[in-house]
Order: sequence, then structure tokens, then C-alpha cells
Amino acid sequence: MAPSASRDPSTMKKTPVPLPFEIQATRQHPLGMPPERFLRDYWHKRPLLIRNAFPDFQTPVLPEDLAGLACEEGVLARLISLDRASGAWNVRTGPFQEEDFPGLPDHDWTLLVQDVDKWDPDIRALLEQFRFLPRWRIDDIMISFAATGGSVGAHVDHYDVFLLQAHGHRRWQIDASVALGRKAPPLDFRDDVDIKLLRRFAPTHDWVLAPGDMLYLPPLVPHHGIAEDPCLTFSVGMRAPSSAELIGDWLDTLIADADEAVRYHDEDLGLPADPYEIDAAAMNRVVEALNALRMNDPDRLGDWFGRFMTTYRASGEVVAAPGSLPREALEQAL
Repeated sequence: MAPSASRDPSTMKKTPVPLPFEIQATRQHPLGMPPERFLRDYWHKRPLLIRNAFPDFQTPVLPEDLAGLACEEGVLARLISLDRASGAWNVRTGPFQEEDFPGLPDHDWTLLVQDVDKWDPDIRALLEQFRFLPRWRIDDIMISFAATGGSVGAHVDHYDVFLLQAHGHRRWQIDASVALGRKAPPLDFRDDVDIKLLRRFAPTHDWVLAPGDMLYLPPLVPHHGIAEDPCLTFSVGMRAPSSAELIGDWLDTLIADADEAVRYHDEDLGLPADPYEIDAAAMNRVVEALNALRMNDPDRLGDWFGRFMTTYRASGEVVAAPGSLPREALEQAL
């Protein structure tokens, strides 16, 4: 029997190398890779833990600073605690009083403050590290302080988020089943708590993050963070409005700008075959009346969408960034 001919390596099909879930950042590539590759392979697709993404990171905000901000009017803040004996979760919303904090235990609670980048220039400066993303896609930097054991439970977010460990250590467990090519996990929620906690959670990965480490999560990846010691976590969240939010705000804009003089009219009305029927001619007139609103006008849509995506949720006066143009100069430049 003749020996089989050796196979040409150039014709052999190569097995694709699985994309890693954990990577080490470098000075040249804080994401552990060029941003183009991150956007192609990970963005909106699969989780990635980036070790030392912010080397030698020192938090510009201390826990007492965060507690003070949570006492201010117009600041969106929550205090979430767990009673381990009963398994009961408690959720309180701000603004808080200074005397609310000294009496808290040394474990099992978390303070979360939204939009800290709108109030603190040093936090806002961190957004310069995310210039590989459209600025209007970034919603806010939320900061959470957690006592040892503090958590907000296993949950999912409907938006992309970067979780930067700023101080202390936090254990993150995630369910990356979809990225592993497995069946998507069930996303049904518990009905006995005031926050959306997953009824079932089966993690595929378990990491402890140190200061400077950053975990990226696409939408709908189940995750659970637990403080290993008193810690601060910065969450850089994206704005991802639902279709209901989009159409609702767009319709509000159309209604506010609509000319009351433009109305349904039927000067071409003919004798109806059935007086109870809304016929095709009537529906054509409805379409004409709606088209008068210029709902699909690209310029009008662009103007509305720009305002919609850059509207702050928090009330109160936002701190201006250093070197910002005065309002009059900005309007003149535009």
C-alpha cells in the first residue's frame, strides 16, 4: 500500500483561536489591544477584563466625598443594603442627610451616585480615556462605594458599561454563556425586591479586580459584584434609549412644534358607500396630515436626536470643565 502523501500546510484549515476574556493592558494599548480591534471583536458582543487598564490609579473621589455629594439636592443617589439573616434587600433614595451614614454597619451595603462626571471635573477628565467611543453615547460615570460584602445583587444592564475598580477590591462574577456559544441564560426577575434581581444566576467567570483593573460588559450579560473590602467602583455607562423612549420624546417634540392650523381636511369628499367605513381615501388624507409634521426630515431628526441624547437627567447646576467656553462664546462659535 502506497504511503499517503503529506498534506500541504497551506491547504489545511486552521482552527480559529478563541478570543480571550481576560487581557493585560499596556502603555500603548490601555484596552489591551488597538481600539479598532476592541470595537470589532468585543464591543456590544463579548465581555473583557482588562488588567491594569489604568496603571497606578489613584481615586480622585473618596468615600466621604461621595457621601457628601449624595446629600445634595438634585443628585441621583441610592443606598442598597442586604440583611443576610432574612435575605431582605432594602433600597433608599437620596438626597440623604449627613447623619444617615455614621450609623451604617461595616458590611453589606452600597451607596451609588449617578452622573458624578457632571459634578466633579476630575471625574469628568476620565472620559478622555474613552475617546474611541462617540461622546454622545456615554451617559455618565456612576460611582459606588461598598462596605465589605456590599452588593446590588445579580442583575443585567441594557447598555454597555465599563467597570473601573478605583479603590479596594471587588469580586465580579459574570455569565458569559452567549459569548461562549451556549444557550442564553434566562432573564426572569425576582418579584420580592424593589430592584431588578435575577431569579437565577450561574456564573461562568469569577474575578477579583484591583485598582486600575476594568471590566467591560455588553448589554444583557448577567453579573454580580461583591466588595471584598471597602471599595469604590466607577461605572462608565452608555446611553441606550429604548424604542419607546425614542418615539415618545420625538412625538412630544412634534406635538410641541405642530401648527394648530394644519388639520385633517377632505374637500375632495365623495358620497360614501358606507357611512360607517373609514375608507382608503380617508387614510390617505391622514397620511398627508402626518407628513405635514416632517417626521422623517433628516435635519429635524438630527436636531432633535442631538438634544435628546445630550439632555442631563440630574437637576441643578453642572460644574463647568476647566477652560470651557462661556455660553455666549459657544453660541457665537456655533
